[in-house]
Amino acid sequence: MWSIMAVMSAVLLGLYDVAKKKALQKNGVLAVLLVATALSTLFLAPFFRLGPAGDYLKLGLKAVLVTVSWISGMIGLKLLPITTVSTIKGSRPVFVVLLSIIIYGEHLNWMQWSGIALALLALYLLGRTSRADGTVQARRTGFIWMGVSVVTGVASALYDKHIITGMEPLFVQCWTNLFITAILAVCVLVQRLSAGASASRNFRFAPSPPQAGSPRLSEMNCPPVVPQGTSALRGGHGRPQFLETEAPLANRPAEENIQSDVSENNTPGSSRNHFQWDWMLVVVAVLITGADALYFFSLKEPGALLSVISVIRRASVLVTFVFGAILFKEGNLRAKGLNMLLMAAGVVLLLLGS
Repeated sequence: MWSIMAVMSAVLLGLYDVAKKKALQKNGVLAVLLVATALSTLFLAPFFRLGPAGDYLKLGLKAVLVTVSWISGMIGLKLLPITTVSTIKGSRPVFVVLLSIIIYGEHLNWMQWSGIALALLALYLLGRTSRADGTVQARRTGFIWMGVSVVTGVASALYDKHIITGMEPLFVQCWTNLFITAILAVCVLVQRLSAGASASRNFRFAPSPPQAGSPRLSEMNCPPVVPQGTSALRGGHGRPQFLETEAPLANRPAEENIQSDVSENNTPGSSRNHFQWDWMLVVVAVLITGADALYFFSLKEPGALLSVISVIRRASVLVTFVFGAILFKEGNLRAKGLNMLLMAAGVVLLLLGS
């Protein structure tokens, strides 16, 4: 039963990745995360229960790991194609499988080992074909963010196995969601305050232009400022003359203009300063709520193997692959499609072996 719940969680997780990608087209990273998690917490409100103080501390640590993994992962999602992101995230089960065997002493039968081997091979080959997307060098920052997401995600998965033994699944999900919402709210507040402080530092009052006949203008030996609507001053060779402090934009260094555009428009997660309501955020919240609930309940089942559940959940790439091709028109699909068949075969073996 736990393997079936893991498959259902994988399907919802794949749809969740697609919905996130769509939601990020209208809002920044932190806004999407905060609103979706807050809505998810609201959906879980009827299931909140009180518990020991020590449990809250454990779930607080869990919330920090998840928040770091989510923020870094969604920044990477904005910078990279969804199929490439799914591939990088697919490396997570490799570490989870190895560490689950080492730390928790999990034992797999030959069919489970075969399924894991096929699934990991599919993820490896998918990673090689994804290089054809041309993003390895051009979007190196995206890969760095995804690396941070994978490391914290592995730590979070291993920690789940530890805490779920002494807590109920809904208790873990409810309070973790609430703590994540609080952390994200602080992150958004800090981001807004830093953006406001940065804008204040960069704001300058323009100096009043010197008037014709004034002593300052005479001392500077500069031509008078031409009133708006009159023709520009002409030098000896018919070229327009400008005050030294008011050089035209075309004459400014190109690097300065490019850097200004990047800092204002292309910063991950901060390119949209005004939140726009999008019903896709509700879809994101519903999908992640269902995916997490199925995951925690499957992990709580007797005999459940974290190594197998983790690999099955990575089969969400099957869903993101299909929607990445249909909705986002991503390329290199033929080679990736063959890898998806390997992944599907691996999942079937895992289900039969479990």
